[in-house]
Amino acid sequence: MKSRKEHILDESARLFRKKGYSGTSVQDIAEAVGIKAASLYNHIDSKQEILQALCLPISQSFSDGMKEIQNSTLLPDEKLEALVSLHLRLTLKYKDRMSLITGDWVHLDGESLKTYKKTRSEYESEFRSIINECKTKNLINPQIDTEISLFSILSSLHWLYSWRERHQEISTIELEKQLKKCLLQGLKS
Repeated sequence: MKSRKEHILDESARLFRKKGYSGTSVQDIAEAVGIKAASLYNHIDSKQEILQALCLPISQSFSDGMKEIQNSTLLPDEKLEALVSLHLRLTLKYKDRMSLITGDWVHLDGESLKTYKKTRSEYESEFRSIINECKTKNLINPQIDTEISLFSILSSLHWLYSWRERHQEISTIELEKQLKKCLLQGLKS
């Protein structure tokens, strides 16, 4: 059974996805959880604390996944496939929370914002290095621009949470297979 705080986080993520961080009030969250706004403060200190509790673990999950993939014995092109799988897995597990990485993370403040930006930057840098390693080993077309490749892949994967909700008829296995084909085969041409 979920704790009250987990319930608050889940409902907050759902509301942030639907209305945005700025458009969601503490009153909205309290109503969604079924308690008075004043009682909500028995479980959280602020709406900012909720945003931090939603964004930072997601960014850490990506970072941990990247480290695991980087430390694996996979070939560089297999690492790219593993990264697509990582995104799919996290998207399916945290669909509402994933929406925060496309924009609402900008509302983080102070150390949380610095931590989020640092984690994201390191993740993108590692992703970029895998693409470059693939190019160096001729596993993908060396003529393809690394930055455009990174942008294309991450843009598609970041919005997967929204697309997936409208396309439930496709099995997870088939979706993973097709994503790898669509996002990575073009790099090999």
